[in-house]
Amino acid sequence: MTVLSDGGGAMQYLKMAVGWDPARRARFGSRARDIDLNAAALLYADGTLVDAVYHEQLSSADGALRHHGDSTTGEGKGDNEVITIDLTRLGAHIDAIALLVTCYTGQTFADIDNAFCRLLDGTVDRELARSDLAIAGSASGLLMGVLHRRHPAWEYHESGLALQARHPVEAVPAIAAHVR
Repeated sequence: MTVLSDGGGAMQYLKMAVGWDPARRARFGSRARDIDLNAAALLYADGTLVDAVYHEQLSSADGALRHHGDSTTGEGKGDNEVITIDLTRLGAHIDAIALLVTCYTGQTFADIDNAFCRLLDGTVDRELARSDLAIAGSASGLLMGVLHRRHPAWEYHESGLALQARHPVEAVPAIAAHVR
């Protein structure tokens, strides 16, 4: 468990980022099937899913969370997908945010090169937590961790729960116990 503090008070802005390398070329120059990882944030109130931010819904209803674009290949260096989280704009009823990575194209994390997810202090881009997705092995989904509202601050509980999910909705039953 990590209490989210910037030294002078509770942290207010976070980023969840996911990165990976594109699929390697197959034999004889043909390209392997693209790899499409997805960053997702699922918002809960009293253990009930009330909102989600992912590649098909780029903003939470209150605008506090924003997905900054869907990479369907992993092309480019560094973070391929980013979700920003403004804790000051969240509705008071939101008490947990599950941070999730899924592989929409169905590859397992063992089949993807240099795949990672990380949580950053969004004000100074300081890394707070990082997971190598290879830890999930033959899974296609990973619950990176859960942010829990603990007045006056938020706490981050790293999870590393491997699961089978190509879409964030498929992960909801498996992560239910982690958001309470």
